[in-house]
Amino acid sequence: MNKLYIGNVSEQASALDLESIFEQWKIPFSAPFLVKSGYAFVDCPDEKVAMRAIDTLSGETFVLSYNISLKVSLHLQVLDGMLAQYGTVESCEQVNTDTETAVVNVRYAAKDQAREALDKLNGFLMENYALKVSYIPDETAAADAPAVGGRRGFNSRGPPRQGSPNLGARPKLQSDVPLRMLVPTQFVGAIIGKEGATIRNITKQTHSKIDIHRKENAGAAEKPITVHSTPEGCSSACRNIMEIMQKEAIDTKITEEIPLKILAHNNFVGRLIGKEGRNLKKIEQDTDTKITISPLQDLTLYNPERTITVKGTLEACAKAEEEIMKKIRESYENDVAAMHLQSNLIPGLNLNALGIFPGAASGGMSPSVVSGPPAGAQSFGPQVESETVHLFIPALAVGAIIGKQGQHIKQLSRFAGASIKIAPADELDTKQRMVIITGPPEAQFKAQGRIFGKLKEENFFGPKEEVKLEAHIKVPSFAAGRVIGKGGKTVNELQNLTSAEVVVPRDQTPDENDEVVVKITGHFYASQLAQRKIQEIISQVRRQQQPKAPAAGPPVARRK
Repeated sequence: MNKLYIGNVSEQASALDLESIFEQWKIPFSAPFLVKSGYAFVDCPDEKVAMRAIDTLSGETFVLSYNISLKVSLHLQVLDGMLAQYGTVESCEQVNTDTETAVVNVRYAAKDQAREALDKLNGFLMENYALKVSYIPDETAAADAPAVGGRRGFNSRGPPRQGSPNLGARPKLQSDVPLRMLVPTQFVGAIIGKEGATIRNITKQTHSKIDIHRKENAGAAEKPITVHSTPEGCSSACRNIMEIMQKEAIDTKITEEIPLKILAHNNFVGRLIGKEGRNLKKIEQDTDTKITISPLQDLTLYNPERTITVKGTLEACAKAEEEIMKKIRESYENDVAAMHLQSNLIPGLNLNALGIFPGAASGGMSPSVVSGPPAGAQSFGPQVESETVHLFIPALAVGAIIGKQGQHIKQLSRFAGASIKIAPADELDTKQRMVIITGPPEAQFKAQGRIFGKLKEENFFGPKEEVKLEAHIKVPSFAAGRVIGKGGKTVNELQNLTSAEVVVPRDQTPDENDEVVVKITGHFYASQLAQRKIQEIISQVRRQQQPKAPAAGPPVARRK
């Protein structure tokens, strides 16, 4: 049997009401519904039925909660690595430590990622203990689910219970980018309150969902807090949390100033600062605050957040938070628009899996960790042809790309699902080194994007300088003319469309594979767009050159 949890159930809903819904949608169940205040449980015959119930009756966000039967001393870091194989893990927290069974709640960014983890990890042996995985629909996503009252053939019998809205209630549009804060660990208890009363009160007043990541960075002086709500709800929750910290500081006789600390993805910080620091200076002047941002050196490949520290009065800090998050949300929206442009050029591109920019499903802050298929794995569906790109980087940057004992380039290769190698130094060109990247289009996008970003982070390009690199791709010699076009028309159009410089050197001698080189120079998106367009031209030429198969059909008897 598989026990299914149903959240956000109206107080007036009965077991018969829920049975009616399941019967109407032809979802079998194995026992009577156990209805509690605001939620219910029911047994489903098997996992497939339970997943169908979730698909039919719950929203798009999905929370995977699973019970793991193993010793409490199990390191969560080991578990994190396993979970990351199946998608973006938004949070992973152990919720009890007082029994021999550790229960860990895991939130994935998408329902299909949670489903895959469920299928692969249920019963998986880990240190001789079997993992037991179950699932819980996200109560915050139930707003998109059908209502218990009215919509399923019967009317609700009164208003919903306060704090447990009807399944059909639709809140105001939530921002894709949550507010991420850092708070001193010593204040976490006060923010939560006795038996969670304080934090529940904040979430109720601000119509927000607040995650306090107590288990992250054990022993650290600060803990992150994530607030999911509308921009107004996030700001209101932030103000409440600051008020609690200030009161606690007074009560515990802490005299030092308690600043507001906001976490933001590095991709947004440059636009927050603005040209010559103008945007940040304006926020400081308008809000009467002092704002500093942590250095780039604090970043790692899988920790792309920077800390924005705001000092001033509580009122001033609250105003600064509104302005800072407004800028960050604008940057996010612009990036998503650019990503969607790119996704149209790469069929089947999964925006949430790219990891170049934070996606909506990942709460706008955490990069995805997506590995390529393991060796020997069998894959199904259409096979995407692998491509090889030669990307030229400053010779001095080779160490940064390789990392200590090759760790960085190995992480990058696993992340992108691509083969990444540094070619030996060429005596003729001591200023540049060639990076050989082999993989399908999505892997190329991720690998090249990380390399562009790494060079910027490590200051191989100036703060006002855009990262532009030269990439070489090889095309069949018979397709080179099509890339150039009559009188250079195609290559000129390509340059105008992509903003990249595209050169097909004349009088090239084809190599042993009858291929010639096309050189592409530009910033990341320009280079990617040009690469995709050229690959599109090559595919068209190859299709046209394929001999057409004779039409199949029964033999025709001719009368003599």
